[in-house]
Amino acid sequence: MNWRQSTFALPLLIGLFSASGLLSALLGDGGWDAVAWLGLGVPTALGCWPLLRRSQSQRR
Repeated sequence: MNWRQSTFALPLLIGLFSASGLLSALLGDGGWDAVAWLGLGVPTALGCWPLLRRSQSQRR
C-alpha cells in the first residue's frame, strides 16, 4: 500500500513531528532548540498552508 493512500499516514507524521518538537524543547538547549523549532514549525506551516491558499484565491 502506498503511504499516500493511507488515511492516517499524514496525521501520524504530523503528530510525530509535534511530539519530537515538544520533547526536544524539554530536553535541552543548543541543538535541541533547533530540533524543537523544526518539529513544531513544520506542523504549524502545514496547518497554515490551506489558510494562505484560500486567502490568495479570494483576492483574485
